[in-house]
Amino acid sequence: MMTQKLLTNCQFCSVVSKANGEDPIGTASNADIWLVMEIPQPWTEERLETDPVLNQIHDLFHEVQDQGIQVMPIAIAPDQEYSTPGYTRAIHYQRPAKNFAQFDKQEFLVPEHQFGQLVAALLKQSQELHQFEPYRQPRNDTREIMVCTHGNVDVACSRFGYPIYQKLRQEHAATSLGQLRVWRCSHFGGHQFAPTLFDLPTGQFWGHIEPEMLDILVRRDSPVKQLRQFYRGWSGITKYEQIVEREIWMRQGWKWLDYHKSGQVLAQYPANDEWNADWAEVRIDFTSPDGSIQGSYLARVEACTEVMTVFNSGNEQPLELVKQYQVSQLTLS
Repeated sequence: MMTQKLLTNCQFCSVVSKANGEDPIGTASNADIWLVMEIPQPWTEERLETDPVLNQIHDLFHEVQDQGIQVMPIAIAPDQEYSTPGYTRAIHYQRPAKNFAQFDKQEFLVPEHQFGQLVAALLKQSQELHQFEPYRQPRNDTREIMVCTHGNVDVACSRFGYPIYQKLRQEHAATSLGQLRVWRCSHFGGHQFAPTLFDLPTGQFWGHIEPEMLDILVRRDSPVKQLRQFYRGWSGITKYEQIVEREIWMRQGWKWLDYHKSGQVLAQYPANDEWNADWAEVRIDFTSPDGSIQGSYLARVEACTEVMTVFNSGNEQPLELVKQYQVSQLTLS
């Protein structure tokens, strides 16, 4: 639903969103594959159209998506500590099964002139991928946090994202002994929730994140309920499933991240409205890491109110009504 009323002199969409109490849950991008590519800035539309390698990659993404595979690209800025001159990094995260806890990771560091070939081989999972084995990086448990600072898409991301990136990079990644890398990344949706970030390999999205919450997010040693209002959702499932998954996580605590899980929308009304349903019936299946515990949660998600928000920064942007949701029923079966 949209109103013609304008918000005069609105500089930052995320300021309006946060001030009006917009809940970010249910806005995480859902994907089967995340392809993280080290690409020097600027990340402009003009460059995408004129750079032959990026143009080829753009076409490849559409080819794969036409096959029914949800692939999402992210550009990361080269880093003085992480990057290698003359080489380009690509990190491929893939859903390993219907029920899963983390995306499977492959990482390559290839000579710059072979980057386009590598991306093509990764997306097509072709035999040509074997030729890049000398450039495959050792398997590790390194956690990657991508902070959107893509000001070319929306100024809120650079204004609020960059300070969060600096704090994570300097105070957490620098002291992690290689267990955490923090990157500046391109837009992945939802700039009205800036500062927004993406946490891999778990695939969790965060928005409106505040500096004092970063210790909890990184260390995972405080009650998860303190992070409730900043959680955009888990990339392994869709909108209404994400809303339910948050409620389960709030009950289960940090151990829930290790559970293999999947979601399903059993029914909703209206049936054909993916984003603005009045209600939805949802099922979340789960299994503990060792397989000793398994079950399902059944839930009902209902629209409970509406708030005004702005989707883009700038002067005289239209205020829009967005539905807010709550989980009215949640039972374990």
